[in-house]
Amino acid sequence: MCHHTKPSGCAKDLYVAWKPDQEPPGSCCWLQELSTLTSTCSEIWGLSTPNTIDQWDTTGLYSFSEQTRSLDGRLQVSHRKGLPHVIYCRLWRWPDLHSHHELKAIENCEYAFNLKKDEVCVNPYHYQRVETPVLPPVLVPRHTEILTELPPLDDYTHSIPENTNFPAGIEPQSNYIPETPPPGYISEDGETSDQQLNQSMDTGSPAELSPTTLSPVNHSLDLQPVTYSEPAFWCSIAYYELNQRVGETFHASQPSLTVDGFTDPSNSERFCLGLLSNVNRNATVEMTRRHIGRGVRLYYIGGEVFAECLSDSAIFVQSPNCNQRYGWHPATVCKIPPGCNLKIFNNQEFAALLAQSVNQGFEAVYQLTRMCTIRMSFVKGWGAEYRRQTVTSTPCWIELHLNGPLQWLDKVLTQMGSPSVRCSSMS
Repeated sequence: MCHHTKPSGCAKDLYVAWKPDQEPPGSCCWLQELSTLTSTCSEIWGLSTPNTIDQWDTTGLYSFSEQTRSLDGRLQVSHRKGLPHVIYCRLWRWPDLHSHHELKAIENCEYAFNLKKDEVCVNPYHYQRVETPVLPPVLVPRHTEILTELPPLDDYTHSIPENTNFPAGIEPQSNYIPETPPPGYISEDGETSDQQLNQSMDTGSPAELSPTTLSPVNHSLDLQPVTYSEPAFWCSIAYYELNQRVGETFHASQPSLTVDGFTDPSNSERFCLGLLSNVNRNATVEMTRRHIGRGVRLYYIGGEVFAECLSDSAIFVQSPNCNQRYGWHPATVCKIPPGCNLKIFNNQEFAALLAQSVNQGFEAVYQLTRMCTIRMSFVKGWGAEYRRQTVTSTPCWIELHLNGPLQWLDKVLTQMGSPSVRCSSMS
């Protein structure tokens, strides 16, 4: 049980009372009041380096004497803002921690971050790292086609996409990744307001897929298990201006990366679009590029992909996997306002859909390649509610290819053999 206490005001006393290589006595929970953050710099830095605590107190990296609290509930250290419990967990336990998406609270914590209370527990031992679930292999008949009464996937490539707004009112399916922070909070580096975070929309429950709902497979056939394996680069990102590809493909190896409009050289955690040149660039594209700003942050954590809008302008996402989860048309384009984030792909949902599609034959499995491609435009949207009805009409957009699911599909299709409909000049 969490005791209703506040964090100590002295880092020296805190370090003596509890060394970072051991779990704290009892189950005491540190609490941060979102409206009155009165911590000092010495509370946040130097906990694991006792010889330099006095140095941290005098460096001025973050002086609460000048700014005693953050109105949006975050702490700012070395010019970067972050959620308090993430900072504590990063300092005490996991230096490689990127985001609150990577954490889940223990069950008996009364003030866990995901409970969205006015106070939040920052005890690093009340949080655990999210583990990537192991996907079950797909049982595929060797060069045998099984056709059931399940209908084939819809062909929506030529339809005008529908539009929807960020589903802030939809609760996530798991208990450790909140789609919206608690009151007063914000995405780690995003900007928004409580009014935006409290937006809601009336939608149906997300469609769920589970092995128990799948059609039975004839086990008398020669079934071969096809397993999923993580690639070295979890996604590839291509940048477009209107219908023209610009620059080289970015291959993402890190679980967290940003795509922004600045001109810094790109690295493994950052894809900067500002450096890319295009001799055919018009004034509309040029103006849009100026508003990309901090762009979008992408996370790949626990087999799930999240998109977080860091820009001052909204981003627009077309994710068939996300659309199926919420019961939308596969081509729906979702608007994500600044400071909000949305789960745009889930490996477990895809695995269940793949197992179901195997029963429909080669063509049904092949159509799942569309689900592994996510399109995202900056500043300008497209669809039925916009004058731009195709993504190639938007000034600046990117296309994500999820390499793990695509490679899994390739192995399944190879195992299944050839399609039932042969290619011809009429096909």
